Amino acid sequence: MKKLILSALVLFGYVANAQQEVKFGPKAGVNFSTLSDVSKAKMLAGFHVGAVAEIKFTEKFSVQPELIYSTQGAKYDNSVTLVGISGTQFNDKLEYINIPIFAKYYIYKGFSIEVGPQFGFLVKAESKGEVTVNGETFKNNRDLKNEVNSFDFGIGAGLAYDLSNGFFINARYNFGITKVGKSNDYYRDSRNGVTQIGVGYKF
Repeated sequence: MKKLILSALVLFGYVANAQQEVKFGPKAGVNFSTLSDVSKAKMLAGFHVGAVAEIKFTEKFSVQPELIYSTQGAKYDNSVTLVGISGTQFNDKLEYINIPIFAKYYIYKGFSIEVGPQFGFLVKAESKGEVTVNGETFKNNRDLKNEVNSFDFGIGAGLAYDLSNGFFINARYNFGITKVGKSNDYYRDSRNGVTQIGVGYKF
């Protein structure tokens, strides 16, 4: 993972020396994520933060690599029927360093569509939960890193609007291609699904 992140930084450095028009800047925003094919999984709110570079080849077309820290996963809020147990609540949080590389096409005065691959590298995976038994609530936290694949590949697509003063806003959906869980695991057939709304500034 370190080598791939280093490669991304080298790419950013190469971009700085490119002959095309290049802009850099920070971006951040909110995530609304879930895991497919996991029983009773609901959307979990999170965040993303990182850096973006836009390489503009023509007035209409550009390529935008990013380096993003992203919190994802899903939550569960279940009512159960076991004797003495009235409910369980869990947040399964998966934290990634994501490297999306998006192609952007400007359709009208700052408005663009964007699509491309995303390469994700797992940093942390944990389940934080509470179980209520006979009216008393207990914490039930555990590490999920051994149950989750360290690499995640997906495709993203969305819309963006760039203001003339350098600020921008974008909304995109990233859907996982590779499976989140390892074989014979609870997450073995699940994939990441993340809706993102972000803002940033490009110098």
